[in-house]
Amino acid sequence: MELLKRNKIATAVLAALAVAGIGAWVWQLMNGLTVTGMSNGNSWGLYITMFMFFVGLSAGGLIVASSASVFHIKEYKRVAMPAIILSTVCICLAGMFVLIDLGGIQRVWRIVTGPNPTSPLVWDICVITCYLVINVLYLYFMRKGRDHAVSVVSRFALPCAILVHSVTAWIFGLQIAKEGWFSAIMAPIFVASAMDSGLALLLIVLVALNATRMFETPRRLIASLAGLLATCIAVDAFFIFCEVLTTAYNGTAAGDAILGQMFFGATAPFFWFEVVGGLVIPFCILVFAKNREKTGLVVAASALVVAGVLCKRAWLLFTSFITPNVYGAPGILGDGGWGLLASYGPTLPEVLIVVGVISVGTLGFQLLAGTLLVPATETEAVRTAVAPDLDFDPQTA
Repeated sequence: MELLKRNKIATAVLAALAVAGIGAWVWQLMNGLTVTGMSNGNSWGLYITMFMFFVGLSAGGLIVASSASVFHIKEYKRVAMPAIILSTVCICLAGMFVLIDLGGIQRVWRIVTGPNPTSPLVWDICVITCYLVINVLYLYFMRKGRDHAVSVVSRFALPCAILVHSVTAWIFGLQIAKEGWFSAIMAPIFVASAMDSGLALLLIVLVALNATRMFETPRRLIASLAGLLATCIAVDAFFIFCEVLTTAYNGTAAGDAILGQMFFGATAPFFWFEVVGGLVIPFCILVFAKNREKTGLVVAASALVVAGVLCKRAWLLFTSFITPNVYGAPGILGDGGWGLLASYGPTLPEVLIVVGVISVGTLGFQLLAGTLLVPATETEAVRTAVAPDLDFDPQTA
């Protein structure tokens, strides 16, 4: 609450955007998904793109926090609380986008009463629910200072964090009708990009908390996390290279069509920005230790990584929709009748809803951070009075 009061103008703007998003969502409920740019040719759009994006963003915080207990990385315990708060907010936003994309929210109870166990979407809902429960328990036990309980929960949190992104990948990778998604390494690709985007967002948030004096993260820890981010970027780039090489070397007609769209087609700007702006440039910045000591460069590289992964979600989703697999069938229904091509562009209601959801998440993070985090001024006072020469952990003060 304190953080909301400090930034009254920003809070008012975020609240206004949240209200606008809720109004657009109500409009969508009243008129159906026809108010969006989606159709039977492009059945998924901006909502599912953001769902994939925020599921990935939630990974970095939970993995960093759970690694502190599972692998006894003492320095990561400093940032465990903000990391879990960020992870909790992001997974809530991811779930919100799934519910919004369902359209008929009044029938969501059918997921519980009539689930289809062969549907990867049902698997994903189950895993996201478990993921959210683990995050909430993590926050509760950390707030109460119950270290043993935190240690136990962390051992479930780490595999669950990997599983939730793997199941999200299987929603796409198990659909053999879409050649662009049919890949055995789709899950590793999702996990790798989730690690670098989630860790990059955590770094941005930690620097922002330092600036607002709400929480203190030492510069050496920022540099250490930036080094881990550079490693994650390299792994992500390797998986993408493997996928592109395998598809190009086989030389199939479907593969050539997919790569043609990625390299030169409608989704090419997203692909090239992700490769150059989201992988190459940030890695070249963070691979040097002296650059990792400079907060401005770390934030810039992290922002590029987050933007690059968002572009990655866009090209991964939409490239497979460009050439629909409908030949021999009636085709795609549009204003002019049946055809073989479809196009997609986000409409104003979609954009307002997405902005509104992100605004709600930002307000939620500020509220939780202001309630649960130890202000930097307090940590400095305790360090000076209690242990001026020791490696101080604000979470155990």
